[in-house]
Amino acid sequence: MARREMITSGLVQFDDKPENYRAWKASFKNAIEDLHLSYKEETDLLVKWLGPESSRQVKGIRAVYVNDSCKGLQMSWQRLNEDYGAPEKIEKSLWDRIDNFGNIFERDCSKKLREFNDLVIELLAAKNEGCFLGLGNLDSARGIEDLVKKLPDSLKRKWASHGTKYKEIHNVLFPPFSYFVQFISQQAKMYNDPGFAQTFQTFGDNKPEKYRYKNTPQRSSIRVHKTEVSQATGNSSAFTDAKTMDITKGCPIHHKPHPLYKCRGFRSKSLDERKTFLKQNDICYRCCASNAHLAKDCDKPVSCTECNSDRHVSALHPGPAPWSVRPPEGSDHGGEGKDNGAEATVTTTCTEVCGGDLRDRSCSKICLVSVYPTGQKNRAIKLYAILDDQSNRSLVRSEFFEIFGSKGQQFPYSLRTCAGVINTSGRRAQGFELQSLDGKTTISLPTLIECNEIPNDRTEIPTPEVALHHKHLKSLASEIPKLDPSASILMLLGRDIIRVHKVRQQINGPHNAPYAHRLDTGWVIVGNVCLKGVHRPDLVHCLYTRTSEESCRSLFPPCPYFYNVRENYDMNVCVTMQSSVSMYKSSCKEFEDHVSHSIFQRTTEDETFAPSLEDLAFMKTMNEGFYRAEDSSWVAPLPFKPQRKQLPNNKEQVLQRFRSLQRSFKVKPEMRQHFFAFMGKVVGYP
Repeated sequence: MARREMITSGLVQFDDKPENYRAWKASFKNAIEDLHLSYKEETDLLVKWLGPESSRQVKGIRAVYVNDSCKGLQMSWQRLNEDYGAPEKIEKSLWDRIDNFGNIFERDCSKKLREFNDLVIELLAAKNEGCFLGLGNLDSARGIEDLVKKLPDSLKRKWASHGTKYKEIHNVLFPPFSYFVQFISQQAKMYNDPGFAQTFQTFGDNKPEKYRYKNTPQRSSIRVHKTEVSQATGNSSAFTDAKTMDITKGCPIHHKPHPLYKCRGFRSKSLDERKTFLKQNDICYRCCASNAHLAKDCDKPVSCTECNSDRHVSALHPGPAPWSVRPPEGSDHGGEGKDNGAEATVTTTCTEVCGGDLRDRSCSKICLVSVYPTGQKNRAIKLYAILDDQSNRSLVRSEFFEIFGSKGQQFPYSLRTCAGVINTSGRRAQGFELQSLDGKTTISLPTLIECNEIPNDRTEIPTPEVALHHKHLKSLASEIPKLDPSASILMLLGRDIIRVHKVRQQINGPHNAPYAHRLDTGWVIVGNVCLKGVHRPDLVHCLYTRTSEESCRSLFPPCPYFYNVRENYDMNVCVTMQSSVSMYKSSCKEFEDHVSHSIFQRTTEDETFAPSLEDLAFMKTMNEGFYRAEDSSWVAPLPFKPQRKQLPNNKEQVLQRFRSLQRSFKVKPEMRQHFFAFMGKVVGYP
């Protein structure tokens, strides 16, 4: 019993890895060889020292052969040999270990190279057994390539040198794998030699890093906002806190380093709003440059550039601002003025609407909606849908099919955009419904075509912030949903679902300002939303457009930008696909109608040969000259060609032929008799 306990305590747990199965099996067999265990005891011991997955399988087999422990043990070992001891699985496990082994760098070469050496020795041992046919290519350059890639650059060059010498000396095409293992063992021993440990550590810490980053020096990352130089009076030091800023250097409205009396946003307000703001912030009504004194105590010289008054500054001049909506040329920061001769300071541009990237922003008709299969509202997802009345079909991205698990056949179609015509193919999605976020509107969607060319610019999605910063749109801030980061732009709704394009209510606002439409899917904002046109657009954002050939005539060539989808239906497919016969018939009929109205006019005589010009002239002659005579007989004119040549006078030829005939009659009386009999029948006399 003590011997059995000592032997069994030396067993190790199997880790369910095929590459370790043979070693574990040999250890297990050697440990129980002299114990003379029964079949049931060996099975129980086997279950104890197997891994989680392998133990589960053996337990199932033991439960089946509960009355035949010998058969159960035999089947258990057979199952383990098939699942973990098969050469194919062991070979695959070894290759997976090679792929998952990370690259070796100089800084950790000592440790990693020893592990790599153990791996290649294990590969060599498996290869020499002869039962792993897939390891035979290790003796070639292609088979050893994945192993060489793991080495650092210095060892790659060294291996190339050793391998070339071996080829020259032994006159072979490539060194055997055993020579590569010998090379790795030597290098691992050298890198782990205690006598040279300090040398390789210094080499790994300095030289490889210098070599690696020689051409790509590291730099600390810097993040900045768009900045520009403007003029400001007084000291140019930047403020740190908006609450304690000096209003001569910072604007209390935008918290930016321009003075209040130069702020375009403050000047754009009405006079009552400006005075109310000054009163609330205890700012001088006369100079608008200090909150340390009142207007009656102000002794600063002031002047209005609009009316030349010395009683107020330009920021308090009554009436509208003198500038237009578009800022002056060269000013992208809102048009705050400059003081000549003042010290320059660095300022940051206002980003109330346009965002931190300071690019011109424009919104379009993009709605946040819920889409789900008909009758399965529990599977509804939120997505953004583009409403484009210049597209004749509705499109969805491939992610739409993946979300709903839709699998179908690919159908070809032609996609016409401003980039040209693209012949591609995509799946079809049917039986979906669209619902607005408030749940008041539910619309059945048409057939959706798979297309990944849908625009995907999320900056064009309308948001409540856009409405809040435009006076005529403030009332819509609560009607427009916030930007949903989890919802993607997956759908484009075209003219085949015309209901979603109908405008139920609209808000126009001033000229050149964005406008709003209320659709069945919710409110949308369209247009450039940059405040006061501060930012000049440097990138054109547009959806695809289309022009009609029936539009008014122009000397200019027609616009090439349009967005059109045409499906290339095969008429045979429409007949043979029984599962969707109705869909194909309607689609093919739509295709035929489109072709017949846009290419040529079809008639019942399309399959017959057209008459020639001579045929048409003959029919005209018959129609004009054909009549019925008094004796009820039909008379038709001779179909002479127009402008025919005049025949010459042939009287002499006729007389000559007649005299010749008379001479023949005198010579041949029988001929004369036959001639007169025949002609009598023709002309009708006896």
